[in-house]
Amino acid sequence: MHKTVFHIRLRDFELQAERRLDTSLQTRPVAIISSHHQNGTVVSVSKEAEEEGLRQGMKVSLVRRMSHGVRLLPYNQSLYGRLNQYVYSIVQKFTPTVEPSGYGKFYMDMSGMERVYTNHEQAGSTMSSLVEDQIGFSSFLGISQNKLVSRIATSVIPEKIHRVIAGDEAQFLSPLKPPVIPSVHQPLVGNMIKFLILNRVHQIQSIVDSADDTRRLFGVYALQLTREVRGQDISVVRAPAMKDHILEQAVLQEDTNDEDKLWVEVKQLAEQVAFKLRQRSQAAKKVRVEIHYTDGFKHEVAGRFLAHDDATVLAESWQLFQKANSRRNRIRSILLDASDFIYVAKQTELFDKDTESERMSASVDVLRNKYKNISFTRAFKTSSNVGERVMV
Repeated sequence: MHKTVFHIRLRDFELQAERRLDTSLQTRPVAIISSHHQNGTVVSVSKEAEEEGLRQGMKVSLVRRMSHGVRLLPYNQSLYGRLNQYVYSIVQKFTPTVEPSGYGKFYMDMSGMERVYTNHEQAGSTMSSLVEDQIGFSSFLGISQNKLVSRIATSVIPEKIHRVIAGDEAQFLSPLKPPVIPSVHQPLVGNMIKFLILNRVHQIQSIVDSADDTRRLFGVYALQLTREVRGQDISVVRAPAMKDHILEQAVLQEDTNDEDKLWVEVKQLAEQVAFKLRQRSQAAKKVRVEIHYTDGFKHEVAGRFLAHDDATVLAESWQLFQKANSRRNRIRSILLDASDFIYVAKQTELFDKDTESERMSASVDVLRNKYKNISFTRAFKTSSNVGERVMV
């Protein structure tokens, strides 16, 4: 039985993410850049920006001279990572073996899933519709018996779903341009292909029919190139090893610098992290609060949680947030990331020595565990001291 590998690609993932977050960017020329520094480079451009002459890899200094109408957005890694994780949770519903291959790109081993779905095309259609319905991103799906061909299909075929039947891999690749083949990007191989003026994969396929000629021309890459132009790939889909961390992010419905609204957002993030820490009986030696502003800039500070009750986690989170919020611009999103965990050993006491905050946190945890689909939060009041908020 042949293996079946899906590759789902959300093209222009970063651009789709920014436009999903800010609908005013839908028809504007947009360029996502590595940095606002003049030596920064363009990572991704919209079609509108391409029409103004912008291209991927351009220096930011050149972009600013060429066009003043293009919206330059810094690379928002936290936003893209968060959305990518959400897409990952969607595609995981279709098979237990999913391998991320970059933002908005996933390999899926669908071998044996014929018993679950009517056919692979139907499964792919359902998956693509689910991604589009839940996050509004369009996607492309390649289906073949290996990772290489499925990935190439999503990069060159305009159809939403394209299947390459087992045995037709070489025929599928033959009319394509050489850069779709991974080993062509090796300097030795790429330079030789340019020298020989090989403009299509079928021309390379005719050369690799002779093993001696292939070795003389491409040296140590001969075997790899031969396999790739024939559509052969023996690599397997591997699920990633997840890093141990707790990550929570709030994307505000409306950009704001209203302190009361921001307090509510930080409070909810802190309570979610504190709850997960208590479930693990852990504290965190590394805590990062990251703020993204409406103009694309970001700022972050680091701290730690020495305990895992709501009051302690919230107090430290709010303090870190205030340190990180060094600009007057409105805030778009807030991220709270905890890692480097240590166990918190709770010694049994003869008499009850839990603080009121610990008892309250434990009581709310009981409700959270019982009613998992309902959000719980503790109330707070503002004290007579300006800016001070107290948990009740």
